[in-house]
Amino acid sequence: MQPLVVWTEIPVTDLRKAVPFYNAVFGWDMTITDAGANEVANFGGLTEDDPLTVGGHLYPGKPATGSTVHLGVPGTVEEAAERCTAAGGTVMGPVIEIPPGRFQYATDPDGNSIGLFEPKAA
Repeated sequence: MQPLVVWTEIPVTDLRKAVPFYNAVFGWDMTITDAGANEVANFGGLTEDDPLTVGGHLYPGKPATGSTVHLGVPGTVEEAAERCTAAGGTVMGPVIEIPPGRFQYATDPDGNSIGLFEPKAA
């Protein structure tokens, strides 16, 4: 079975400010690389060992206003919300419970809509 989403691109106005934000909130260790047309910062992706892993990258561009990318967080939604606020993002609304877990809407410093997702405990 192929993953429904295979790659995500998040436009940011300042890659050097966005990378520390996403690293702080999600516990990633992204670095900026030159992937050809422009610099990007990758956050995981399809690998031979795990072909169903979904990843993506941040890239210099105009932030979107319509779509929301939901990203898994280390720890709880509440902990991620604190990290989000401390790193310059904005948390919006309450934590929402759904059958596969819990999430909370937030925006990054560029205004991109992101979901802070905590999977249900096994």
